[in-house]
Amino acid sequence: MTIGLYFGSFNPIHHGHLIIANYMLQHTNLHQVWFVVSPQNPFKQSASLLNAYHRLALVQLAVEPEPKLKASDIEFRLPQPSYTVDTLTYLHEKYPTHEFAIIMGSDSFENLSKWKNYEFILQHCPIYVYKRPGHEINNTFTNARIIVQEAPLLQISATYIRNTIKQGKSIRYLVPEKVLEEIERNGYYR
Repeated sequence: MTIGLYFGSFNPIHHGHLIIANYMLQHTNLHQVWFVVSPQNPFKQSASLLNAYHRLALVQLAVEPEPKLKASDIEFRLPQPSYTVDTLTYLHEKYPTHEFAIIMGSDSFENLSKWKNYEFILQHCPIYVYKRPGHEINNTFTNARIIVQEAPLLQISATYIRNTIKQGKSIRYLVPEKVLEEIERNGYYR
């Protein structure tokens, strides 16, 4: 089984994330997509993050109706901050019969050479890159399995959603209904 790993803070998860995941399932050889919730991304400040378990719960609510989508807390059990290479090593040991691929936007792909042991990742893992506006895909990596995808994009971001909530405005239609209800019930991001 080939599993696409969609890493992120998902602070919060929104329809844009789900559209990308569904596109990858429909247009690639991936059998499942796992949303790997990062408790602490080494490139982001943790002060702006909702509690990791709350973010995981929101992802679980969002993917609940789709059996090929899964919320993963795998990085919760690994040292912090989370490094993709360590997560991949752990997953290969835990699931030796699975093949793993990484799903990322072209904005993240631009920074791939700054990742810990990125050469190892490129040698052992295909990477599905979806284009994001303003971020060209210049693949200068040799012997890497980079698959560029023209996935449909929504011009929304988790930052926009958080700011909208802080302004007391509705985020209806930006996130799944169950995610909206959970955010409102608990007063997240106010």
